[in-house]
Amino acid sequence: MPISGTFIVIIIVGLYLLSSIKILAEYERGVIFRLGRLLGHEKGPGIILVFAPVDRMVRISLRQEALEVPPQDIITRDNVTLKVNAVIFLRVIDPRKAVVEVSNYVYQTSQFAQTTLRSVLGELELDELLAHRDKINLRLQSILDTHTAPWGVKVVNVEVKQVDMPETMLRAMAKQAEAEREKRSKIIHAEGEFSASQRLADAAHVLSTEPMTLQLRYLQTLTEIGVEKNTTIVFPLPLDILAALTRALTKVAGETPAPK
Repeated sequence: MPISGTFIVIIIVGLYLLSSIKILAEYERGVIFRLGRLLGHEKGPGIILVFAPVDRMVRISLRQEALEVPPQDIITRDNVTLKVNAVIFLRVIDPRKAVVEVSNYVYQTSQFAQTTLRSVLGELELDELLAHRDKINLRLQSILDTHTAPWGVKVVNVEVKQVDMPETMLRAMAKQAEAEREKRSKIIHAEGEFSASQRLADAAHVLSTEPMTLQLRYLQTLTEIGVEKNTTIVFPLPLDILAALTRALTKVAGETPAPK
């Protein structure tokens, strides 16, 4: 009888020791509470011993986590109503603080992210929100990291994921973009006309200084017309002949005596 009792005790002790063996992965750490008091440092990875009910272990993952912030109703500084959501990437740096300082660091970070997203984006105008996304992300990360640092949690990155605007605002932005493109088109067309007028003025200056160039240009035009199969007949009439004829007629009219 005593032998069987000793054997039972050995089996119970063996089972207790087996149940006390815990295996932690490389990315896990175990925060141990012994009689309610936190031990000096976390344990793991590998095999550790947790002697229940004296010890209680809380597993903490050191891997980076992605936390999606639900869409938030935001009114920008220029009174535009938007729905904005974001994604937060965080990881635990100090497992002991993540367990002791906060009850649920993921939920707490999510709540801080929602309030921070509304307060930061509410200070910006719509154009700033759409154009300076990187600066906004850095500012959100800095604010959240300041809040989560006492918990042993590091906010690695914050990205504004999606900005939903009302249909009326989308139509207004489309009209604005269309007007901007039309403005650029008119400016480019005007610049082309100005450049063309400058070139024509330079060409007229060259033709006026070299009379033979006008004759060569005229012959070139005849050649281009003759290439095509047509029956058009062109009679050249230089403008200088018309000018001379006009001066002669004016002179004759001035010398003719008026009828009595």
